[in-house]
Amino acid sequence: MHRSRIGVVLIDVPAEDHDGAERFWSGVVGRPPTDPDADADYSSLGRIGPLNLEVQRTGPGTPARLHLDVETDDVGAEIARLQALGATVHTELEHFTVMRDPAGLQFCVVPVQTGDAFAADATSWP
Repeated sequence: MHRSRIGVVLIDVPAEDHDGAERFWSGVVGRPPTDPDADADYSSLGRIGPLNLEVQRTGPGTPARLHLDVETDDVGAEIARLQALGATVHTELEHFTVMRDPAGLQFCVVPVQTGDAFAADATSWP
């Protein structure tokens, strides 16, 4: 048995747009980014309900977009479960896997990132 949940909403923006997007979304949610210098590629805007909201600096040629992180306590089992639902693996990286849903939308499967929120909101799968 394993558990999973959608844990993070990421606003992906090219490097040149990151600071402006961070200011904009910070204004939308009414709070400053937490520890914006801790990781140059991510700015956390805290929780929106049970989800974390982050602005992510992306590499050259990546369009602005939103994507979700599915966090899990068993990455392999969750990837298999999602493939059975129709998702495909796009890229496997050291700490996460990029997948696409049946319509082609990108999302990531990641190890648990949100601690207590994960424990409170995750769904258990056989």
